[in-house]
Amino acid sequence: MTHTLKRTFAMLLLAIFGSTILYNCEPDADSLGQQLFDNDAAQGTMVSYPIVAYNYNNNDSIRSDASRLISGYDASGGILSTGVLGAFTETQFGMQRASYVTQLRMPVDNYDFNGANPKVDSVVLVLRPPANTTTNTYFFEQDSLKTTTYEKSDFPVNGENIAVSIEKKTYPVRKYGKIGGISKAMKINVQEVTTFIDPTNDVFNRSNVNVSTGELLGSGVFNGDVSALNITKKSDGSSVFTGNLGFRIPLSNKDFFQTHILDKKGKPELQDASNFIRYFKGIKISVDETDRYLFQFSPNDLELIMYYKYDKNDNGTVTRPQTTLKFNLGSANAHIGQYEYNRSGSPAEKALSMSNKTDGDARIFVQGMGGPSVGVKIPDPLIQSLKTTFQDKKIGILSATIRFYVDPSLSWVNKNSTEDRRFTIIPIKQKVDNPSILDFSSFSSDTKVGLSLYYYNKTPEYYDFVVTKTLKDLVESKSEKDANNNDVPIPNRPFYISLGSFIGNAAGTPLGALRNTRAFDMNRVVLIGTESSNANSVQLKVTYATK
Repeated sequence: MTHTLKRTFAMLLLAIFGSTILYNCEPDADSLGQQLFDNDAAQGTMVSYPIVAYNYNNNDSIRSDASRLISGYDASGGILSTGVLGAFTETQFGMQRASYVTQLRMPVDNYDFNGANPKVDSVVLVLRPPANTTTNTYFFEQDSLKTTTYEKSDFPVNGENIAVSIEKKTYPVRKYGKIGGISKAMKINVQEVTTFIDPTNDVFNRSNVNVSTGELLGSGVFNGDVSALNITKKSDGSSVFTGNLGFRIPLSNKDFFQTHILDKKGKPELQDASNFIRYFKGIKISVDETDRYLFQFSPNDLELIMYYKYDKNDNGTVTRPQTTLKFNLGSANAHIGQYEYNRSGSPAEKALSMSNKTDGDARIFVQGMGGPSVGVKIPDPLIQSLKTTFQDKKIGILSATIRFYVDPSLSWVNKNSTEDRRFTIIPIKQKVDNPSILDFSSFSSDTKVGLSLYYYNKTPEYYDFVVTKTLKDLVESKSEKDANNNDVPIPNRPFYISLGSFIGNAAGTPLGALRNTRAFDMNRVVLIGTESSNANSVQLKVTYATK
């Protein structure tokens, strides 16, 4: 076959899919197309085979600590983080609610509060949207900006009222769930955490962690918008206040901050970070409701600001200026995405309780943030049949994909918001002591376990997961190294597919299969699984050529 004809065949093969190519930044390429130029193929044939797909129950638990809330890195290597808040209930999956728990620290050890007699004026917590990365580009839409301007003649500044101009820019956040009407507003609560968060204890790394809470520090009604505020003097246009994009929650429990922070000036509780996180153990941010929507925010960009006055002696004249204390809520602290579920009576609950790994399940319920995933098995007899064909007919596998059709009648459509489903797919390795549990120990670095891309087709809606190299290795009886560095045949492992995407560092270098966005992926979808009477049943599609 000439080089030109090979390229033509490659382009035709891509055209067969007629779909969007979704690249997933991850450890290893299960590449499509490479084989087209390695084989002197004279004829290409595509064949579909039935395979087994089943619901994989993650027991609503996932690593959701600070290391798993990472969504990427900026150009300087700084960590970009993403968390989820809110609650959403729908027919197929039931209720899912997301809260957030974090430690906090004083800005410096043994803080002196500038002077004597410090007294709280006000305290505010600011939620900020995540940075625009590939995982959350649609957090808000630029064309949805609303700008309002107005003036005040009696705005208080340093003890006097002045005339100011106020500009407010507002964006709606990207919501996953119900949109508008009575579903627009949610009450967000901020509570004191009374359980010491020990990040060295695996209990505090998981989404189903149980922490105790104490005093309510404050609440705010979130209507789905984040705002930026700019206040300037009318007299000369100089800046009075600039508030970056976010949602401000007033913490009205000023007595708590007075007695727990300001009144502890010079005492051991504020002496250093180690003492402080055992004294003021953290805060929990949660919502009252169970059926609104989910939205994302940036944990490392949270701000907890305390405004206070203190005595200042200036040549015998005592004044009471106002200043601020900004607590440190950044990456040095333990973070936990805390998720709860109520699937009682839902189809997802029934499907998970009756999952059949041998014959497969007719419908597959896939959900981010620790919800269920997909298990896929290529039957051993099919692998053996392909091996025989490979040996007898001298075929060369050009491409192999696992095709899942979406069940449009059961899958939630997030109206007025952009669907952004992404997937991770890896081979399953079971723990020896408990075969029902995945062993990710070998996936901790840049190990070659991830698959490189998949295709999305809109009408009809389906995903093609590329498994070309994996299938070729099995059919061609390739080997791998065992724990003793011996060559052994590659086993026919099941695949594990979850919502989320793999991430890389600032340069785009993959960080391993463990580094993914599953812990804060808000999506869910119902796929058609193994159903012999359905033409859209899950299938392995193999394109091969004979020489």
